[in-house]
Amino acid sequence: MSTDEALLTPELLAKLEAMELVSRKIFRGRMKGERRSRRKGQSVEFADFRNYVPGDDVRFIDWNTYARLDRLFLKMFIEEEDLHFYALIDASPSMDFGTPTKLHFAKRLAAALGFIGLVRGDRVRIQSLNPPAGKPIPVLRGRRCLWQMLGYLEEIQQDDPIRLAEAVRNFTVRNTGKGIVVLISDLLDKEGYEAALRYLLAQDWDIYVIHVLSAEELEPDLAGDLRLVDCEDGDQAEVTISGPLMKRYRQTVSAFINSAREFCTRRGIVYFPARNELSVEELITGYLRQRGLVR
Repeated sequence: MSTDEALLTPELLAKLEAMELVSRKIFRGRMKGERRSRRKGQSVEFADFRNYVPGDDVRFIDWNTYARLDRLFLKMFIEEEDLHFYALIDASPSMDFGTPTKLHFAKRLAAALGFIGLVRGDRVRIQSLNPPAGKPIPVLRGRRCLWQMLGYLEEIQQDDPIRLAEAVRNFTVRNTGKGIVVLISDLLDKEGYEAALRYLLAQDWDIYVIHVLSAEELEPDLAGDLRLVDCEDGDQAEVTISGPLMKRYRQTVSAFINSAREFCTRRGIVYFPARNELSVEELITGYLRQRGLVR
């Protein structure tokens, strides 16, 4: 797979057409949408009765029931709700690595999930963690916005380094709509990822973390004496690759993944580690459907 491959293919679009994003929480949207809520409201489809209490809207009293039972009941209806979907793409220098790059994988995943949201009438906002200053980030709604979404995604390139916590805090300050947030990141930050995820938790969003790592990171093909340079801050280290060193490296990577999984799971965040080689179709129709993000 090359980075020149289209973000969405006609074959993938056809499979995503019938899917929808699912929230584990109930959110009150700003306008009526196409989505059925578990919350009882005052829409058009009858759901249930409840006892009338003073102050209720008398227009929803069931007078036929009152005539039979001499008691006041209020009609309840299934309410349609509007869902906000946010995809946060880590475009830091460390994401511009691998074949395909982790960034390209992230953009393809965001495009696929965004398309599902557009088809279902959700409010969709996709952005990098460090968007260009002064350039508005569109909130998209409806199938007609597909090409606008793809155009915006194509423009996302490697950003200047920014601390994960700072980037996520900036996002939470500027976005208040309740809904689903999917963070697509390699979580590689010397100051850690924990503070960033706590900022998201403070907003009571339905949070998913797609932890993207490349095959080259998980199984590096290295040998001999090397100078390793940190692509984020330029730090350098002289190393000699040996069997014991590679074993210790793999243990460190495994511990990093397990720690992130445990941190998320204990706080109600859905966590999924994804290799950059994974098919986006397989990720969405298989793993993310099992985790409850789509159906």
